[in-house]
This record gives sequence, C-alpha cells and structure tokens, in this order.
Amino acid sequence: MKNKCLVGAVLLALCGVVPLSQGSGQCAALSLEEAVQIALVNNPDVNITRLGEETAKAKLSQARGANSFSWKASVSLGGSDVNRTGWGTSNGNRITGSLPIYSGNVKQNNIESAEIGIDIAKLQTQRKWETMQLEVIKAYYNVLEAKKQVAVYQDAVDKYQKHLSNVEQLFFAGSKAKIDVLRSQVELANAKQTLIKGESTYDNNVSTLRNLLYMDQQEPIELTDDFVYVPFESGVNECVDFALKNRKDLQVYTHTLEQKELEVKSAKAGYMPTVDLSVGAGWNKQVLPSGDNHEYSATIGASWNIFDSGVTKGKVNAAETALEIARLDCKKAENDINLTVRKDYNSMREAEKRFVSTKEAVKEAEEDYFIANEKYKAGEGIMLDIIDAQNALATAQQNYISAQYDYARYRASVESDMGYEVHPSTATVENAVLK
Repeated sequence: MKNKCLVGAVLLALCGVVPLSQGSGQCAALSLEEAVQIALVNNPDVNITRLGEETAKAKLSQARGANSFSWKASVSLGGSDVNRTGWGTSNGNRITGSLPIYSGNVKQNNIESAEIGIDIAKLQTQRKWETMQLEVIKAYYNVLEAKKQVAVYQDAVDKYQKHLSNVEQLFFAGSKAKIDVLRSQVELANAKQTLIKGESTYDNNVSTLRNLLYMDQQEPIELTDDFVYVPFESGVNECVDFALKNRKDLQVYTHTLEQKELEVKSAKAGYMPTVDLSVGAGWNKQVLPSGDNHEYSATIGASWNIFDSGVTKGKVNAAETALEIARLDCKKAENDINLTVRKDYNSMREAEKRFVSTKEAVKEAEEDYFIANEKYKAGEGIMLDIIDAQNALATAQQNYISAQYDYARYRASVESDMGYEVHPSTATVENAVLK
C-alpha cells in the first residue's frame, strides 16, 4: 500500500508539476534513488527545461510551413456616390496561393536548423536530469552529514554537562577551585551555541532537499540511505576522455556551431535571386465565381537584390563572427569541462584519503579524552587537559563525518561531470513511505 502511494504520486508528477504530498502530518521515507526520481519528475526547473522540446518542435513546424504553399482569401465590400447620382455598391473576392521555389536554400537551412534545435532541446533536458540528480545527491548527503554533526555537538554538550556536575561536586568537597567551575560553565555554554547552529544548519538542509523534491515544507521526511564507501576505479584522464565524449552540454555547443554554419549560408543567400510561384482567382458582384465573372492568374516571379549598400555583406560578416564565437565557445567548454573533472576528481581522492586517516584519529581522540577525564577525577590532571581532549575528540569526529560525505558528494560530482546518463523512472519506489 505504501509503495502504491508513491507510484501514484510519481505517475501524477509525470503528467504535470504536483507536490509529492498534500496532507500534513504525513511521513516520506525516501532512499537516495527515490529522492532523485521524484525530483526528476516533480521539480519545476526540470519541467521548464523539458518544455523547451515543445518549443523547438513548434519552431520546426513554422520553418516547414514557411517552405510550403500558403493560401490567403480576401473579401472587399464598398459603396460610392459619384456626382450625387446615387449610391452604388461593389464587392470583390480573391483567393491567392504562393509557393517559394528558390530562396538560395534559406528555407531549407531554417528547417535544418530547427531540426538541430530539437536535438539541442533534448540534450538540454538530459543534462538537466544529470545536474538535478547531482543537486539532490548533494542535498541528501548534506542532510545526513548535518544530522551526524548535530549528534557530535549534542555529545559534546552532554560531556560538558556531566563534567560540570563532577567539577561542582569536587568544588563543594574542597578539592577544586572556583575557576574550574566557571571555565566548565563557559565551555558548556559554548558547546550549546555550537549545537544550536548545527540544528539550524540541519533544518536548512532539510528545507533545501524538500524544495528540490517539490515537497510541502511542513512534510516530515526520513532518509533511509547513508554513506557507503564504494571505491572509484577510473583514473582522471579516463574520466576526462569520457566527459569530452558524453557531456550533453558540450554536444549542445557542437550543435549550436552547426546552426551558426547554416546562418552563414543563409546570409550569403542574400547575394542570390529568389523565385516564387503565385496563383490566384478573383471575382466580384456575387458570392461564388461564374463562367462570365471570374479571373484566374498564375505567376512565376524572380527577384535579385543587385545592390543594397552593403546590407547583405554586413549580415554575412555578422554571421561569420557569430560562427567564430561558437567555435571559441566549443573550445572553452572543452577546457572548462576538463578542468572541472580534474578538480572534482582530485577533491574526491583527497576526501578518500581523509576519511581513512580520520577514522583512526577518532579512536585515538576517544582514548585521549577518557585518560584526561580519569586523571582529572583522580586529581592528577588540570581543566585544560579536559578541554583540549574534548575539542580534539569533537574535531576528529567532525573531520571523519565531513570526509565521508565530501567523498560521496565529490564522487557524484565527478560522475555528473563525466555525463553519466540519467533518466526518470517510476519503477524506483522500493521502501517508499507515504502514510
């Protein structure tokens, strides 16, 4: 029953932009894959980009229509009074059709450009799916990281609270000075401040995830997945090569270059003549033509702009400049993708090394804190030992948590940088809960 609820929500989302849930007090338990799939069908940014395909199809229809027969019908009604001889009436009817026979291939170029425009729109939709998946993955892991950080902050508050109670008991017993009590109170207050900020960060991250999924901000949400280390086997050069072959936005630049080449050809067509066919029929004084009241015509007309004071040349120069800009845009996009892949790849490897090393640091910091705490209780340690050990423990725990989720986020970034394909699917609804 729970899975059927989410299936229904996703199917409804495929027909239009709808919230994941309408009622308050419901709980959505979502895996990472489910969160991604819901965003792919629900997020308005995705649907806006997808509608660009419809716009491109409409432009293709216009381009094809401009290269086909067009028909016009006209009717005129009039009246006149000449030298006060009385009013006379007249009417005229005409149907005309025209067909472009030759336009220097401008019409054909427009059709081809519009067909390329459809390919561009599809690629933009696919790239939007990829970037949306990355946004959701990052937001999902941000929530999980913030939740674990809050647990660290809460643990620090609990430790400082317990330590303060111990110090107060030792103070009243006369074995510790008042300054130890005051310092413990200050550290506890500071720890509470950090906890408050951490809880706020968690709330903001949850709101961001809900926003990406187009969920009600009042909706309770439970994330069922967590970080699992999966080694990344590919080398950086292999990743770059894959990206340069598969990035949809780079393919968009390539298609745009093709459109600019067609625009240059169309601009140069201004030097060529144009030929049009026109046919028509006309009659007057009656609704329909008759044998003695009609006029038919057929015309093939040619025109050639022999001299236009450099207008056509200016259009050609502008089109060629736009073509050169498109070439440079392609090269720039390749360089940018190359750099982005390498930076995210290096950051991923750095995070991978960090969470391996910080895991051992946490164990060492826990042992150090235990020793410092026991020495203080026995009267052999000082307050500073406790504070230093607690700060070192909290830092080690936070570093370990951050390293794990940094690796997960940068790995997702590398895969997105490479252009791994993403497609919406209503099949990924396992473990979903909509009560």
